[in-house]
Amino acid sequence: MQTEYQAHGGELKQLYLNDELVEKEKEQAKKLASWDLTHRQICDIELLLNGGFSPLEGFMTEKDYDSVVNGMRLVNGVLWPMPVTLDVDQSFAEKISLGDEIALRDEEGVIIAIMQVSDRWTPDKNLEAEKVFGANDHTHPAVSYLFNQAGEVYLGGKLKGLSRPSHYDFKMLRDTPAELQDKFKKWGWSKVVAFQTRNPMHRAHQELTFRAAKQVEANLLIQPVVGMTKPGDIDHFSRVRCYEHLVKNYPEQTTTLSLLPLAMRMGGPREAVWHAIIRKNYGCTHFIVGRDHAGPGKNSQGEDFYGPYDAQNLMNEFKEELGIEMVPFQMMVYVEEKAEYQPVDEIKEGETVLNISGTEFRLRLAEGLDIPDWFSYPEVVKELRKRYPARHKQGLTIFFTGLSGSGKSTIANALLNKLMEMGDRSISLLDGDVVRKHLSSELGFSKEHRNLNIQRIGYVASEITKHGGIAICAPIAPYRSTRREVREMITPLGGFIEIHVATSLEVCEQRDRKGLYAMAREGIIKEFTGISDPYEVPEKPELSIDTVNCTPDEAAQRIILKLEGMGYIK
Repeated sequence: MQTEYQAHGGELKQLYLNDELVEKEKEQAKKLASWDLTHRQICDIELLLNGGFSPLEGFMTEKDYDSVVNGMRLVNGVLWPMPVTLDVDQSFAEKISLGDEIALRDEEGVIIAIMQVSDRWTPDKNLEAEKVFGANDHTHPAVSYLFNQAGEVYLGGKLKGLSRPSHYDFKMLRDTPAELQDKFKKWGWSKVVAFQTRNPMHRAHQELTFRAAKQVEANLLIQPVVGMTKPGDIDHFSRVRCYEHLVKNYPEQTTTLSLLPLAMRMGGPREAVWHAIIRKNYGCTHFIVGRDHAGPGKNSQGEDFYGPYDAQNLMNEFKEELGIEMVPFQMMVYVEEKAEYQPVDEIKEGETVLNISGTEFRLRLAEGLDIPDWFSYPEVVKELRKRYPARHKQGLTIFFTGLSGSGKSTIANALLNKLMEMGDRSISLLDGDVVRKHLSSELGFSKEHRNLNIQRIGYVASEITKHGGIAICAPIAPYRSTRREVREMITPLGGFIEIHVATSLEVCEQRDRKGLYAMAREGIIKEFTGISDPYEVPEKPELSIDTVNCTPDEAAQRIILKLEGMGYIK
């Protein structure tokens, strides 16, 4: 039974069932096929069920999906810029008939909702990438997700909400749209301007948001995304602690902090419109859109995916029907002579502008360098230094890849001993053959099992890295997509160095003590890398070593020098 809650500019659609119906539906759900929701799907379903994605009443149908992809509108004409779909694998989709109900469960198996499947289709992902994100370029995180993580088949249908996704962190800062609207009403906040962020906030952000609120005479909602952001971003636990410090520096009773469980797509202009609609559902009247809003950075040609003010332009195009006003802002910079921040377009000739880019800020953190007070509050910097110590104190994964017989294990062992000799951090070696014996003994050598083996190695390495140790991994790891997945798993936690042991196939065959290559040539061993199964050469490894003219000692020393040059050892 759907509950309706009056929202600014429309109705807020909450999809949770009444309490008396929930237990009955949970009992019936035991007989239904179950789908375990991915992290992104859990974020999506939370905002579908609590009304954050109003007017949607479930995962999109094929017609709505096509209409949104091609024209940024639902079939009924309502503005909606971003596909919200339930992607599943082919094997699960084949078990489902149209009209079936399926149980949607979280990662622990708790049932979140029941969905009646009205649509099932295989999307044109190339078209989705081009239309929604502007380019079929896997450098874009959403395009990479689309092709490398999302399922092959989409299911659509209405939802019946049975329970809320569980959150055990920052509970006092997690508001549903209805709860936040109630707070605004209780406080007498008739005008509220929202600020979206996925990064820590510093003094420039504070000045920008303060000016925006002052400009439209509104209270301020800082609503950071804590669902999914760009791979490699600072974790939300660290960010929220920073926001809690920062919000104390605003005038009293003018500003509040609340968390948004959104899975961002980094979709630039379309995403800005999407964010505005979501904030309208949360009861906001205004929304700040700055330079390159929700932009993912550079494409594979080294150019920005979106123009700096494309998002503002698209917001202006739909301003009459959005139901929430945009507050546009340019980049804020610090003027030394005035000892204050100003918009970049207000700087006068001769004034000294000071600025620290995000890249430089991360570099200063990594190298333990000073961060001036004019850039950020000391308590914010202290919080980030706890999470991101200088590189020589961080955990690190050194990931070897190369053909069988290339010398990976020999170099890895030499490196292990040299690092152990230094003695300042714990070091673990995850050799391909050893891992196969102890961690993946039940796996074969199909592509699926090879990927699973590397994912297991990556997971163990990520845990070692997270806790400040050094993980040395030496599998074959033949596929680029899996290596990229491991890199993305580890880089938010510490360092990741990929080393391609680039010994040629001919030399590897000559060295083959076990006769594996010969058996592969004869067809005795199936799916052998380099013979009957491809090895995808790394495109941009941190280091490439050919062992033909390089001893293990020399190779290990090259790696030591590389680590020293990058600041990971002292």
